[in-house]
Amino acid sequence: MRILITGGTGLIGSNLIPKLKPNEITVVTRNVSQAELVLGHKVTLISSLDDFENLDDFHVVINLAGEPIADKRWSPEQKKRIEHSRWDMTEKLVSLIKAGSAPPSLFISGSAIGYYGRQNEQIIDEEFDAPHDEFSHQLCARWEFLAKQAESTQTRVCIVRTGLVITRRGGALMKMVPPFKFGLGGPMGSGQQYMSWIHLEDMLDGLIHLIENTQCQGVFNFTAPTPVTNAQFSKTLATVLHRPCFLPMPAFALRVIMGDAADLLLYGQRVVPKRLQESGYQFHYPELAHALECLRL
Repeated sequence: MRILITGGTGLIGSNLIPKLKPNEITVVTRNVSQAELVLGHKVTLISSLDDFENLDDFHVVINLAGEPIADKRWSPEQKKRIEHSRWDMTEKLVSLIKAGSAPPSLFISGSAIGYYGRQNEQIIDEEFDAPHDEFSHQLCARWEFLAKQAESTQTRVCIVRTGLVITRRGGALMKMVPPFKFGLGGPMGSGQQYMSWIHLEDMLDGLIHLIENTQCQGVFNFTAPTPVTNAQFSKTLATVLHRPCFLPMPAFALRVIMGDAADLLLYGQRVVPKRLQESGYQFHYPELAHALECLRL
């Protein structure tokens, strides 16, 4: 099977590629030399899609490209970078898929549970249709709309709305761990906002599940079946690390540090993976305590 991946050097892509071998993998990357250091020599690296007239040579396209959403303050310029790093690549891929006569049979395109915007305690599955209209929703809604244009009788489209990915290989969790290890950890803001998380292994195996099960099509929440509040997450992390959990991070302090991007931490969604489970996927790590313990932080 020939697979094309964008965002292959990111947290998810770089860990997914070893699981996809011995398939033929081609990765689109802005920095080929850096990607070679991350991914090795057993993948084909290209810097652009400009030489392609279509994507008929590929069986599967996996679109994970995108500027990190929470690494910098959301200035107007940074918001545009976040948007266009996702929208422009998705639009290009869809155009090439539609240009062929024998297009890929599957297009997997990333999204995020930020699609739902800030929510309260309501349990949210893929049928939820009352998103809060804010930046994260607008970003994901446009991203998903573009991806869905690739759908045809020849190409099924799977949209992956990802939650907080739990891994010791990087990502948000590893930014949270140091203060907890020093005994300075605690809830963020009120602590009542929900955190919908997924262990990296379930993230990767879930993607492979979408590839292997041809009945899978449409939107899938990639979150564990047991979302928790930020206070519960903080307490569980502290317990796993054998540290106290008593020093909350006030909302105003997060806003000083992150600006509007602090909304991602101060508000949340209680998201469940209804369609992924209905399609037959069984989670390795359905409970947070087990997921964190197995990381051996």
